[in-house]
Amino acid sequence: MSVRIDETDRKILRALQVDADRSLDEIAREVGSSKTPVWNRIRKMREAGIIGAQTVKLDAEALGFEACFFVLIRTSEHDANWQAAFLKALLDRAEVQEAHRLAGDIDYILKVRVQNARAYDVFYQALISEVKVHNVTALLSMEEIKSTTALPL
Repeated sequence: MSVRIDETDRKILRALQVDADRSLDEIAREVGSSKTPVWNRIRKMREAGIIGAQTVKLDAEALGFEACFFVLIRTSEHDANWQAAFLKALLDRAEVQEAHRLAGDIDYILKVRVQNARAYDVFYQALISEVKVHNVTALLSMEEIKSTTALPL
């Protein structure tokens, strides 16, 4: 389903990206509309897949997940069986917050959130026991400077 997005829709989406927990009345007031038209627009954007599942953003450090690693993976394997095993290994591990297949020298990059370096090693050992990789480089994030899921609407 294709939906055209106008400036009012963009205002609604910007407001939802800031805080999706606000009431329809607050969002309608912010975008200069009334509650029912805003709700109808949100519903249409959900049906079109523009708005996905709503979740809660947790504070990783407050919950003890103090280490964030970016894991660069090179592989010499590219067949369908290897890719299926690799995908399963990633999906089975809650520590993997993001995974991207890349163009260039590195095949994959993962964002892995764990309690500490020892927990990363447990993750790493489990991963390489399940799938063959040519080279793995782990980069520890020293400081998160910016993190957002908001799109520049």
